Amino acid sequence: MWPYIASQISEATGTSFRILDKQPLTGGENNQAFRVSDDNASFFVKLNDRARLDMFRAEWSSLERLSATETVRIPRPVCCGTTLGSSFLVLELLVWGEADEQDWHMFGRQLAHLHLSHSQPMYGADEDNYLGINLQPNAWHKKWATFFAEQRIGWQLKLLEEKGIRFGDIEEIVAVIKLRLANHHPRASLLHGDLWRGNLGFCEHQGVLFDPASYFGDRETDLALTELFGQFPRVFYQGYDAVWPREEGYAERRDIYNLYHLLNHVCLFGEPYAGQAKDSLYRIIAS
Repeated sequence: MWPYIASQISEATGTSFRILDKQPLTGGENNQAFRVSDDNASFFVKLNDRARLDMFRAEWSSLERLSATETVRIPRPVCCGTTLGSSFLVLELLVWGEADEQDWHMFGRQLAHLHLSHSQPMYGADEDNYLGINLQPNAWHKKWATFFAEQRIGWQLKLLEEKGIRFGDIEEIVAVIKLRLANHHPRASLLHGDLWRGNLGFCEHQGVLFDPASYFGDRETDLALTELFGQFPRVFYQGYDAVWPREEGYAERRDIYNLYHLLNHVCLFGEPYAGQAKDSLYRIIAS
């Protein structure tokens, strides 16, 4: 396996590469990860089952889409493919460092510029991708309320129902979400799609985004997630708002948007997140 991956790195970079050192790294909940090196270069390699190649291809597509905006730093994708038993994704290896308040403020500004970089007449993407290991449908839709209610909340509720976990009548819940978002018509911004602290690092005092699940949607979904699993520093939001201030009603929509990620965590990790997801859903329905 490893000689083949090295040959693919060589082909992609146009420079001979032979793995002389291989070190396991933290790869998140879903993948194995390694640092591979020779005397001249090092790379970050993700591994998963061979059947997960589509997940890596979708990540590659999201990375390229974000990188093309030239607004935020993204690890450069190198190559992607399969061996006899595994799928792999090779990325630029970055060395993480500490961030000060100025770094966070600048990253907030850069994220706002990412959200301003493109706009579409509809919400979605040309292809589906993955949130963790769960498929994330991105079929284009003209109405944001319908897109989010059906392809985010409704989709997660169906995945959970298939696992024997019910939060209530799916059609009724989807109807409530549509109603809550009916008067909100946001710009269809290019999103990271899974923007929590674990998918952000700082290299040379510059914010770097990785593990995206990118699509075109309401920028507030990115911002909402920054507040769910450990809030970003206050200066980050100051930097963001200096470029593109958040709109009235954001606090109410934040809970709706974060419900999607809570449901996904229930689907991926089970009971530890079920109570939090139920409480959030009931608050939204009762509001």
